[in-house]
Amino acid sequence: MKRFLAVASLITFLVMPSLGLAKAGLPDFTDLAERAGKAVVNISTTKSVAGGGPFQQFMKNAPRNSPFRDFFDQFERYFGQQEMQPRKLTSLGSGFIISSDGYIVTNNHVVAEADEIKVKLLSRDKPYTAKVVGRDQETDLALLKIEAGGNLPVLEFGNSDATKVGEWVLAIGNPFGLGHTVTAGIVSAKGRHIGAGPFDNFLQTDASINPGNSGGPLINMDGKVVGINTAIVPNGQGIGFATPASLADKIIRDLKSGKKIKRGWLGISMQELDEDTAKAVGLKDTKGVLVAQVLPGDPAEKAGVKAGDVILKVNGQDIDSASTLLARVASMHPGEKINVGVLRQGRMHDLTITLGERKPAYVTEQKRGGGVKPQQPATTTMLGLELRPVEGGEEAQALGLTKPQGLLVLGVKNGSAASQVDILPGDVILEANQQAVNTVDQLKGVIAGSKQKGLVMLLLKREGHNFLRAIALDKQ
Repeated sequence: MKRFLAVASLITFLVMPSLGLAKAGLPDFTDLAERAGKAVVNISTTKSVAGGGPFQQFMKNAPRNSPFRDFFDQFERYFGQQEMQPRKLTSLGSGFIISSDGYIVTNNHVVAEADEIKVKLLSRDKPYTAKVVGRDQETDLALLKIEAGGNLPVLEFGNSDATKVGEWVLAIGNPFGLGHTVTAGIVSAKGRHIGAGPFDNFLQTDASINPGNSGGPLINMDGKVVGINTAIVPNGQGIGFATPASLADKIIRDLKSGKKIKRGWLGISMQELDEDTAKAVGLKDTKGVLVAQVLPGDPAEKAGVKAGDVILKVNGQDIDSASTLLARVASMHPGEKINVGVLRQGRMHDLTITLGERKPAYVTEQKRGGGVKPQQPATTTMLGLELRPVEGGEEAQALGLTKPQGLLVLGVKNGSAASQVDILPGDVILEANQQAVNTVDQLKGVIAGSKQKGLVMLLLKREGHNFLRAIALDKQ
């Protein structure tokens, strides 16, 4: 009898927790992981970079009269000349199939500048070579294509706008090269702005996302993709960010059909409202966008928008922040007419604006009166770089700047010293020899004072990250 009671107690101890879990309604992800995982792929890329490392690259560009040159010459005398052969760099990422004939969605940064892209399917041993069908740098999305015989498993985009905070989601990807890793969590927040680009509007999740998950799907309990896993907080745990599917779906459809990605453009410099400015313009809260500058000749000026106006509505929908306005306008097509409600000197005005076309940051057209002196040419070439000052408003935001500053690189001369130290169109020169350079004349002055040294050190910003490059002045 005692043995029977002991066994019965043990059974009760083992069964009750599972009953408690079932009663609590906690999900079982096994079927979802099996179904969705078939359409998730591992992506590996290789690209060639200049060999030798940072020290050798610096010495390669150092002038003959550099104090470091004697040391480097003696190093070569004793150890032989160090050949700087190109090196192959590899990287890993994730993606998912959206059509049975082999179209794959991933992040642009996963495949950017890759010489070769390989895609590994779950059910097949052989990797497939992928080609890039199209990419959109501003939303970090890319579309690939593989030839794998058709009848491939697919995932469909869901409605991320309808996704609610607290919903269960599944992330599948290739973290640290560990293929088809499945992690689960909830949607922690929506509309997150993390400084990753001009259209920050991420879903935040506590489903574990790590390097290598980029480009993989964030899946709801219906098996639909509600986000593309894109970013992490390097020093955080349980915090990941995904591009909403409602944004990605339209862009991917355009890329698949061969359309150029076009976005609406107002032509204003925007500023968030704080309590003091809101009070000054007669608002009770800080919702809305203050127009700090109207670019001459652009759509907003043609429609009568003025500096000091506060934009409160677009097509009848409330605008609560600059990022909301930027995303709303960019989601519309050039040539489209929109109704904008602005507050001016205490009175509401309805203005009709015909949108222009937003240019990518690295090819933004020169605006009249955009901070460049009339006697100065629109662009100037020096150090092998085609340069002009960064304009205000949306361009500064697109370049990851908190305010208009620095010189935008529009082009790099082939064979110049700048091209050899990995300076690219779209980079922004912030400083030269630790001196701020916001005009071409300021950069000329720094270069003139650096002739004796033979080198100028540039501080640049690319996609939100700062880096340094040394350029030899005798190799221009």
